[in-house]
Amino acid sequence: MASAGFRVRTAADVAEFATPLDDETTPLARAAEHSILARTQGARRSGLPRPDATRVFVVANQKGGVGKTTSTVNVAAALAQLGQRVLVIDLDPQGNASTALSVEHHRGTPSTYDALVEGVPLAEVVAPSPEIDGLFVVPATIDLAGAEIELVSVVARESRLQKAIAGHPLVGSAERAGEERYDYVLVDCPPSLGLLTLNALVAGDEMLIPIQAEYYALEGLGQLLETVEMVRAHLNPDLEVSTILVTMYDARTRLAAGVAEEVREHFGERVLKTSIPRSVRVSEAPSYGQTVMTYDPGSPGALSYLEAAREIALKGVRA
Repeated sequence: MASAGFRVRTAADVAEFATPLDDETTPLARAAEHSILARTQGARRSGLPRPDATRVFVVANQKGGVGKTTSTVNVAAALAQLGQRVLVIDLDPQGNASTALSVEHHRGTPSTYDALVEGVPLAEVVAPSPEIDGLFVVPATIDLAGAEIELVSVVARESRLQKAIAGHPLVGSAERAGEERYDYVLVDCPPSLGLLTLNALVAGDEMLIPIQAEYYALEGLGQLLETVEMVRAHLNPDLEVSTILVTMYDARTRLAAGVAEEVREHFGERVLKTSIPRSVRVSEAPSYGQTVMTYDPGSPGALSYLEAAREIALKGVRA
């Protein structure tokens, strides 16, 4: 029996609070409050200043399983939640980014294949993501798997994507593209250094490299950077590796801390201060056709991606 003077607080009582809940008795209570606030205020998060012109990011790493596509879609969703207009170009024939953003990508759907191989204007193959306002997608279909072979005999085959992006009426400066312009274009590359990835590197101004906090992730990084230097020397001198994002970070292991420290020593301030933790919720979200930003906005993974997106937006281009 409850002791005299004790009263159970009901949902109606809680609803009367005008300020955040003041239950500081346990870490679980604080975590629950944080999750509720994130869910109810996610659509009203404070916006960020828009860049003067569209920033084109290439998200690439030839090593698979480092969180490349996951980082692309979640950073894009976070930027959109922060008031930016974002276009994701899915350049991976597997179409995982299209799945996570809940956009149709079955064979026959207008896609990146049509833009690259058939020369269809990019504006005609863009689809809005139904989950988040201000987020748009150019989906990838399985047809893209044969694009590298079909492009072999095409003149200037490595610059097809660059021309497609440059020809979009909503890509460019505020004066040229207006208020409806895309603030960010994120190109999700396949886990290889083939012709599709080369197209992305030629088209991009900045490069975002997700690095898994494990030793093997560092081994392939040298080859990727050599490819970047070759592209800079011969095809796209404006390309800069502006952003490094440490993913799948497990603070409990010395290995993760060691890898992160080594990456920071080598790349300095290009490495985001925010690392993305290992998270089941991040992995679950695509199976529901969502990013973690809408699937579980109060989770550590979602909050980390939100902070990483904020860093990218505020950091700007580094020379």
